Amino acid sequence: MGIEGVGARVARKEDKRFITGAGRYVDDMVVPGMKHAAFVRSPHAHAQIKKIDVKAAQGMPGVIGVLTGKELKADGIGNLICGWMIHSKDGTPMKMGAWSPLAVDKVRYVGDAVVVVVAETKGQARDAAEAVEITYKELEAVVDATKALEKGAPQVHAEAENNLIFDWEIGDAMATDAAIKAAAHVTRMKIVNNRLVPNAMEPRAALGHYDKAEDHYTCWTTSQNPHVARLVMSAFYNVAPENKLRVIAPDVGGGFGSKIYIYPEEIVCLWASKKTGVPVKWVADRTESFLTDAHGRDHVSTVEMAFDKNNRITGFKVDTIANLGAYMSLFSSCVPTYLYATLLSGQYDIPAIHANVRTVYTNTAPVDAYRGAGRPEATYLLERTMEAAARELGVSPADLRRKNFITTFPHQTPVIMNYDAGDYGASLDAAMKTADYTGFARRKADSVRNGKLRGIGMSCYIEACGIAPSAAVGSLGAGVGLWESAEVRVNAVGTIEVLTGSHSHGQGHETTFAQLVNQRFGVPIDSVSIVHGDTDKVQMGMGTYGSRSGAVGMSAIAKALDKVEAKAKKIAAHLLEADEGDIVIENGEVKVAGTDKSLPWFQVALAAYTAHNLPAGMEPGLKETAFYDPANFTFPAGCYICEVEIDPETGTTEIVQFVAADDFGNIINPMIVEGQVHGGIAQGIGQALLEGAHYDASGQLLTASYMDYTMPRAGDLPSFKVSTSNTPCPSNPLGIKGCGEAGAIGSPPAVINAITDAIGIVDIAMPATPSTVWAAIRAAK
Repeated sequence: MGIEGVGARVARKEDKRFITGAGRYVDDMVVPGMKHAAFVRSPHAHAQIKKIDVKAAQGMPGVIGVLTGKELKADGIGNLICGWMIHSKDGTPMKMGAWSPLAVDKVRYVGDAVVVVVAETKGQARDAAEAVEITYKELEAVVDATKALEKGAPQVHAEAENNLIFDWEIGDAMATDAAIKAAAHVTRMKIVNNRLVPNAMEPRAALGHYDKAEDHYTCWTTSQNPHVARLVMSAFYNVAPENKLRVIAPDVGGGFGSKIYIYPEEIVCLWASKKTGVPVKWVADRTESFLTDAHGRDHVSTVEMAFDKNNRITGFKVDTIANLGAYMSLFSSCVPTYLYATLLSGQYDIPAIHANVRTVYTNTAPVDAYRGAGRPEATYLLERTMEAAARELGVSPADLRRKNFITTFPHQTPVIMNYDAGDYGASLDAAMKTADYTGFARRKADSVRNGKLRGIGMSCYIEACGIAPSAAVGSLGAGVGLWESAEVRVNAVGTIEVLTGSHSHGQGHETTFAQLVNQRFGVPIDSVSIVHGDTDKVQMGMGTYGSRSGAVGMSAIAKALDKVEAKAKKIAAHLLEADEGDIVIENGEVKVAGTDKSLPWFQVALAAYTAHNLPAGMEPGLKETAFYDPANFTFPAGCYICEVEIDPETGTTEIVQFVAADDFGNIINPMIVEGQVHGGIAQGIGQALLEGAHYDASGQLLTASYMDYTMPRAGDLPSFKVSTSNTPCPSNPLGIKGCGEAGAIGSPPAVINAITDAIGIVDIAMPATPSTVWAAIRAAK
């Protein structure tokens, strides 16, 4: 194996351009004649639009166009959609209210786009936007999902009576109820998963360009899946025919799920470009991002966990109300259903599970997938309940978990998932050893002597990622298949281009994908180029989300490499007058095994293109394509242990130790994997201790800037201790499980379990801010 191949800690190739300021983001793109857009957004959470007067704005300096929703509708632009159909348990389809890219008759949350202004400069566009006069009839708003279901609550969409989008269930209600009734012990909790704002470093942006001469549209956008954006904008939003629309997602400064979706702004910028005759660019400011980026989480759940006399779990019952905000975003319906309730078995052998999920409209920003997407919510429920149960039963939290672990594979859960491989005891053992779990009592005593409270908490998470297979998700309501594509082009001089449908926005694909090629052919990774993010360059692919780029995207690359390798061996065998079965490729050479006969890699590539001496009937060239549709989800799992020390006088919580032991299957680049885990844990700790989106009763977002929404900083985080074990995934050719979301999934319950352990209480709300912790300490006394 070359030092750059699979398993090597290779520094990221792409970082040089990022750290030297040479990255190219949407806001860096300049098109001749380009102008700037500013949106007029609703200041009300719920209101009827009575009148829009644009005359003053149209007459302001630099203004090229002031466009409204009525004009947009007159041109046939469609409404935004949710791409995953969910049916209620009575068989009725979900109630999807209309979401126009520019509101026409009604606004439903603060930030809803109503008018777009196009002007010479960004400043002129913003000045003119302020001059647009809109008369609203303000309506009563509802922001709390539980209250939205109450009789007489404000109605967000006429299509959804009592604001109920769907009432869905999974599992066996009768068996679960019977288990609870017969239980020796039942742990009951009400658990809230707080609403979050994604806060990618780069705000969303779009640049739409209509070329009249070619009758062709180009959209530069901050997207995690440009091909899906092109598909949806052409097929559903009627922006342009697919063959006349190019979508480019250049360097993207973070996504975390919030850039999976198609938002109103991309659609409007393309439409406005044709309408005004100029390229139109829009870049969000940070408050716009807070107001309009899809938020995450926001669940209220009640749970019941039943145990027999031997402390084995016999049943788990969950009732969840999920707030989807004012409109159904692209994947919003699957997050609290098939990405959430199907993971409620966790790492545990639970014979009976039943979950009921009601999704609800409110006058708040739409809610969709955010790092982990459903799995953090499921893990938080399960691991908080397990911790509470251990305390009620008077047993070690570690022992209770170990007693209930799944130990044989494959394992069919009662909620669809079939776990293919794992060793949960290994992760638990590794985490406990690294955390010096047995030495905690001594450290706690030291803290007491210093007037501090010390607690320890663990979380044993599992997630399903690399979402698959296409036929299965299609049967569950997904609007698209979840395969991936790859094309491997070997050039005449032996350099290699890999074109992938996966999109990189911080994951390090340009390095890890090249390492896979290095492993196969021995060419230096600097001789391998990874091409992505442009629908005119790369064949259709499904993009990046759900920790799928390794398990699904790299598996497609591996299949294409198989085809390239097979053809290269045929050419080499012909040139070297050897049997094809004796040809091996390593260290940049093509050799006849057991002899000194060889050719350099570039010479085989050159032979493919000169075509002077190829096997009879062989086509010239060395380029292959593959599509990969995975056989199953992958199931990363692990154990996280958090240790905290709390100052009872101030409520300040310090994380003094955080240990992560993960099983990601086979690992391509350990350094990049560790970075992904670090980032995920940081986001999970942010949710547990600091972050929370809050609306007042009228629907105003009170946390619309960094003055009010607290992000974790370096001083809030310890130096993480991370390790990995490996049970290779049997359902993809590389044995990869996925690592991008694990840290955000496993960390929040570990932190809250540690805090409640320190204080000696059952529950505390996230975010556990100093004031919240201080109040809990006083209440406990």
